[in-house]
Amino acid sequence: MALLQGRAGSHGFIKPSLQTMGTDCDPRVSKLIALFENLHPTDVARLGEYYGLGVDFKDPFNEIKGLPGVQRVFDHMFEVLHNPRFKVHDVLVQENQCFLSWDFLFQFRAGSAEQRVRGASHLRWDANGKIISHRDYWDAAEELYEKLPLVGSLMRWLRRRMRAADKGQG
Repeated sequence: MALLQGRAGSHGFIKPSLQTMGTDCDPRVSKLIALFENLHPTDVARLGEYYGLGVDFKDPFNEIKGLPGVQRVFDHMFEVLHNPRFKVHDVLVQENQCFLSWDFLFQFRAGSAEQRVRGASHLRWDANGKIISHRDYWDAAEELYEKLPLVGSLMRWLRRRMRAADKGQG
């Protein structure tokens, strides 16, 4: 298992930044992090440099097969959100796969409050270094629905109702 250069956390994860990634970093990972942390609408057309044509992509809203579908997901992100961007925090690499934890930052519209979704991606590469599987994990209820005006109050009420009561330890 290869870990990126940086400061190791208590669970063996690395806190990366583009400044601390050294020569022992997997070049596929450093290239991908640079893409995600600097992603612009014009980059969507060149996602084929990173993703294979038959890539499988899944997140809480989409389940897609193929590069054109992945490009549609990113195009849609730029169409409906203002200033969307990613900040990668933790990286774990093992052979032809990696795990990234990240924050997705955006505004619903210009001038609105910045929102943050905490999530993680599990990525697998083929023998040519192209991503063939991209699975995003994040809690849509906590990270998104609770932030919406009408749905949010219902989701927060449901969370309170479903939470185990803290009755102290006896």
